[in-house]
Amino acid sequence: MTTILPDAPWRRREGLDRLAAILGGSIGEARYVGGVVRDTLLGIDAADIDIATSHAPEEVLRRLKEAGIKAVPTGLAHGTVTAILAGQPIEVTTLRRDVATDGRHALVAFTDDWREDADRRDFTMNALYADPATGMVYDYHDGLADLAAGRVRFIGDPLRRIAEDHLRILRFFRFHARFGDAIDADGLAACAARANDLMALSRERIAAEMLKLLVARDAVSVVALMVDHAILRAVLPEIDAAGVARLAALAAAERRSGIAPDAIRRLAALVPAADADGVGARLKLSNTDRKRLNAATAGPGDEGPHALAYRCGVTIAVDRLLLAGHDVGVLAGWPVPRLPITGGALVTRGLARGPQVAAALRAIETRWIAEDFPDAARVETIADATVAETLAGKADL
Repeated sequence: MTTILPDAPWRRREGLDRLAAILGGSIGEARYVGGVVRDTLLGIDAADIDIATSHAPEEVLRRLKEAGIKAVPTGLAHGTVTAILAGQPIEVTTLRRDVATDGRHALVAFTDDWREDADRRDFTMNALYADPATGMVYDYHDGLADLAAGRVRFIGDPLRRIAEDHLRILRFFRFHARFGDAIDADGLAACAARANDLMALSRERIAAEMLKLLVARDAVSVVALMVDHAILRAVLPEIDAAGVARLAALAAAERRSGIAPDAIRRLAALVPAADADGVGARLKLSNTDRKRLNAATAGPGDEGPHALAYRCGVTIAVDRLLLAGHDVGVLAGWPVPRLPITGGALVTRGLARGPQVAAALRAIETRWIAEDFPDAARVETIADATVAETLAGKADL
């Protein structure tokens, strides 16, 4: 039975039909491929558009230049040219087959055989192609059946696919967390057998996959499965059953509060607090993410949600509260206030500039926070009392 790609907003993107025609889509020389086809069949908004073509990358560049379409030679050795349409990138990749692989990089040869191109892809659901003109879907490895069944399945021998690219271990679990129902037993066994291969990967690639996995639909159960099969032991030994329990508790708190899953927050749940900085460094997270990872594990304190958000910012406050199982509804839409009085106002009341004013401001701020951020009129009263005590020598500043 013929499957036709449903209509979707991305198919009406400005210039896309013209690009497909320039690449020979009407005569079978170019097809949409991979995630854009998979997601559209599932009714999911497609984030990226990829086109596969039988034309060599140099020919793709020539055609785009001749048509006045901006083209970026992003990966000519692997056959990839990025076409820019209305400011948006479209990746155009020449059909290819692997000549040699070492688990991290592949040496490829270009081909005009669609099946050869499909054979080198990772999972059956990612090896689906669609004709730009008719929408007809081409399926060389029963990917449509696997997609319907919620089954993430390697193309061919799972061990061979993993040997070609070790990152496919993590991709197997990420895709299962996003799309899967029943786990593919052969794929799981191969990933467990080759888990130590992850040590050969850059930590940035590991981090990128893990952070995507942690916000997927079934992240909690899939991470539990990974821990049970020692998938992460070689590269992230800190993640254990206790971490999975913390992740499950956090996910429940997120659902109760109506808060979207967040990858850094979930990583903070998985990793023991004492190991957060080391894990962030090893995964080469950005400085911002490392600071947040460390801050998230520090606990909610006992001043209350508003005080926590004032001192740490709303993002960190939400992280700490959710990780502790607390409600964060009180922070929804709450604008973090600024202390409505300045040092200059205290000078006009008779305090000396410098340490005396600074100490008085700290005392006023502490009381303002303790009273849950009352309005400016109340702060004026607190300031008057603090200044009077200071001038009388009674304030403990």
